[in-house]
Amino acid sequence: MSNVTYKYIKQNSDVQTYINHADKALESMGYTEHSGPHAAITADAAYDILKTLDYSERECELAQIAGYMHDIGNCVNRAHHAQTGAIMALNLLDKLAMPAEEIAVIISAIGNHDEKSATPVNPIAAAVILADKMDVRRSRVRHPDGTWDIHDRVNYACVQSRYYFSDDKDELFLDLVIDKKISSIMEYFEIFLQRMSLCRRSAQALGINFRIVINNSKIV
Repeated sequence: MSNVTYKYIKQNSDVQTYINHADKALESMGYTEHSGPHAAITADAAYDILKTLDYSERECELAQIAGYMHDIGNCVNRAHHAQTGAIMALNLLDKLAMPAEEIAVIISAIGNHDEKSATPVNPIAAAVILADKMDVRRSRVRHPDGTWDIHDRVNYACVQSRYYFSDDKDELFLDLVIDKKISSIMEYFEIFLQRMSLCRRSAQALGINFRIVINNSKIV
């Protein structure tokens, strides 16, 4: 087992530099927040999903590491950022002498998290996909003055977001409260349908079902 821990990765100055530069690049293009908070939320949710499903502590931590690093490729270009980020992570983790077996599952997860080309190729990838796509929240919007595109509007309309498992752990719920004065539920599905379909496939790869609840109504 490697000595490379999530705590170390989170404090690593090189990783943090790439995350910060990636977020600045996305900000210049008008994208929502992809900085430290999104990285940490994705990391912790990926860990929690696998922990709830009784995966080993190290598998959970590898998902946490992959979740934290998943968007670093955006500092190069938004296009193909998942694959670029995987190569960047390979170089970073190899220099830290992490075993190839662990690097392989991390870079597979990073390289497969974007809905345009993603496949839940292993449990860690599935957990990172779910954790990333479930991060819908008002605080990701950079311009609360109302000069938004549809992505800003939908995120800002989400006044409450949480996920939870059913008691038997067979279902994972994404539970949202959307202010329909700001954005319609139809708009949510207009931009997130592809992502939610990927979440459904990722959940199935983990042997569970993915459900969406919006304003106390089960949608899927």
